[in-house]
Amino acid sequence: MHRVGWTFMALVFLAAAAPLPATAQTAEEGQKLFVAQKCGICHSIAGTGNKRGPLDDVGTKLTAAEIRAWILTPTEMAAKAKATRKPPMKAFTSLSAANVDALVAYLLTLKAAP
Repeated sequence: MHRVGWTFMALVFLAAAAPLPATAQTAEEGQKLFVAQKCGICHSIAGTGNKRGPLDDVGTKLTAAEIRAWILTPTEMAAKAKATRKPPMKAFTSLSAANVDALVAYLLTLKAAP
C-alpha cells in the first residue's frame, strides 16, 4: 500500500477512536442522569442538594479526564486529592460509557461566573 493509503487509514482510525465532542443534548442528558442517579444526596449545584459537596464550578477546576476519573475511580482520585470527606464517593462503574460521557459533558458546563 502506498504511503498516502497508510496515512489515510491511520487518520480514519484516529478519528474513530477520538471521543465525540460534547453537545448541548449530551449535557442535558447528563443533567437528567445527575438527578436520576441521586447525585444531589452528596453534591449540590446552584444551592440545590447537599451543600457539603458543591459542584458549581467543577467545569472550571477539573478537566474532562479528571471528572471521568472521579466518577469511575473515586477512591484513587480522593487519595490523589487528599480528600477525606465521609462517606467516600462510590464508583459508578455500572454506568454505560455514553452515560459517563453525558455526566462529564454536563459537569463541564458548570463553570464559575467571570
